[in-house]
Amino acid sequence: MHNSRLVKYARKNRKNATKSEWYMWEFILRRKQLKGYKFKRQRPVLNYIADFMCQDLLLIIEVDGITHKDPQQQIRDQIRQKNLEAAGFTVLRFSSWDSIYHQEQVKQVLLDWIGEWEDRRK
Repeated sequence: MHNSRLVKYARKNRKNATKSEWYMWEFILRRKQLKGYKFKRQRPVLNYIADFMCQDLLLIIEVDGITHKDPQQQIRDQIRQKNLEAAGFTVLRFSSWDSIYHQEQVKQVLLDWIGEWEDRRK
């Protein structure tokens, strides 16, 4: 379900992670810290590169920096999110600020979402 042309760009993004992406990865998502679910960084999905993705949960996590406040970028983000949701994914967005300075709250939001997802699967 990914565009193979984006693989080299995804690799480049993994090597050049922003501070907020690194914090999200290191302190929240890496090493199956969320109920044992495996997340991957900078994954090609459809015609996009998701910041983080868990295939088992069909969950994409985006860390939005200051550029996402631009009106044109917000329109592109909305289109991207609709396309990803149409493909069956849930997209959760967090600000760069929250990923760095409010990690426990971000982690709790994600744990709550996963708990609700697991409850629906029963």
